[in-house]
Amino acid sequence: MGFDLHNARALVTGAGSGLGRACAIALSRRGARVVATDLRAEAAEETARLLRSRGGDAMSLVLDVTSEASFAEAVTAIEGAWDGVDVLINNAGVATAGTVEDAPLKQWQWVLDINLLGCVRGVRAVLPGMKARGRGHIVNVASFAGIANPPAMASYNAAKAAVISLSETLRFELFPDIGVSVACPSFFKTDLVNSSRTGQLAERDQASAPQMMRIVERMMDRAVVTAENVAEDIVDAIAISQFLVMPHADARALARLKRLSPELYFRKAQKATAGFLVRRD
Repeated sequence: MGFDLHNARALVTGAGSGLGRACAIALSRRGARVVATDLRAEAAEETARLLRSRGGDAMSLVLDVTSEASFAEAVTAIEGAWDGVDVLINNAGVATAGTVEDAPLKQWQWVLDINLLGCVRGVRAVLPGMKARGRGHIVNVASFAGIANPPAMASYNAAKAAVISLSETLRFELFPDIGVSVACPSFFKTDLVNSSRTGQLAERDQASAPQMMRIVERMMDRAVVTAENVAEDIVDAIAISQFLVMPHADARALARLKRLSPELYFRKAQKATAGFLVRRD
């Protein structure tokens, strides 16, 4: 079962930069009409303008993924212009760092509200129309962190693991009429670190979260896989109704190892991530 993207109406959250913009470009290249949304009006319009300059059909909207009303307004606007939404890419997200012990509850609430509940709100906003038309495809952007669960990224890991669980649940609930994909990329060059929050960690942990973000930033800088590569894999998955999108070969190998030998995976991962934590007496 595949999904024809030609003239499909696609809504992309967080499309003002990074992976969201790359997804918008990849969709437009396949003939989809794209609504680029972002909390920043100028960034969303810049993406839409880029698509139009390349001959695509695109518009921009301001969208706050922490607001049900904002999603409802966006969907109403798209229905007015294009009669509905066929594809939703829940891409908007933020990064956090800190251990379970030290990351404050405000940080947990912030990242869960955006990374997890933002996906839930998006799905709930588009589902009535998709069900009425009997077709559609939803992509939730998670992360390999939601599978690997490295130390000192506790709230981010948990939020992304929940997005994977949400996506698996939706796959059962919406089959066969509406397709679901979940993307679990590893490190690639993006501006996600710029949206990070260490969350006013306890004074004793002031060193560990910034250190973790520096490690993540270095890994992103060294990454061979680009946002464009990840976006192409996501759009390919929509076209062929593929559920799990894992663009990085090393991440796929580690995921298999974790599934087949959890203890061996733990020992290997623990050794690799030992420097992520600042040990305290």
